[in-house]
Amino acid sequence: MKAYMTNGTGDFLEKLAKKHPQQTIHIMSSGAGSLAYYEGTNKELFVAGRTYEVLVEKGNIQEEGFVAMNNIPVTEEGRPVFEDRFKNRKHEVDNMEGFQAFRLLRPVSGNTYVVLTQWKSEVDYDHWKNSGSFKKSHSESPTKPPAYFADRPFLTTYYMKKEDE
Repeated sequence: MKAYMTNGTGDFLEKLAKKHPQQTIHIMSSGAGSLAYYEGTNKELFVAGRTYEVLVEKGNIQEEGFVAMNNIPVTEEGRPVFEDRFKNRKHEVDNMEGFQAFRLLRPVSGNTYVVLTQWKSEVDYDHWKNSGSFKKSHSESPTKPPAYFADRPFLTTYYMKKEDE
C-alpha cells in the first residue's frame, strides 16, 4: 500500500477532499499549516506532494486525534538496518492508552522516512513520551545519532481537522 501527503491551506485541502468524496482524505492542521494524508492506490489524487510505501501499519487512521510524525533522513546504505529495526519493534506503543495508529513510511523519492503515530489526544502522546516503555524502547539508541541518519531527525505534529471546523 502507498501513502500520499501534500501540504496547503486548510481551505484548499478541504476543497480537494470534497472533490474526491469516494476517497478517505485526512486533513490535519498545525501552527505551520495544513496537510492532507491519503492511503491507497490513486496516485493522481494529489497534483503535488510526497509518496511513501507503507512498510508497517497498525490500527486505522481516525478522523479525530493528535498525530506525531518523526521525519528521519536515512542514508541509502542505512535503509535496511533502519527498516529492520522498526519491523522488529516490540509494539509497546500499540498498547498505550490513547494509541490509535502507527505507520512506518518509506519515501518513494528522497531519503526522509516518516514514523507516524496517531493518538486520541496530545495528552496521550505526552504520556507515551514520558512512559517507562518509551524510555526503554529508546534507551537502545546511542547518545550519538546512528550512522544511518543522513541528517538530524525532526518532529512535526498535527491535530486532525474535523469537517465542521
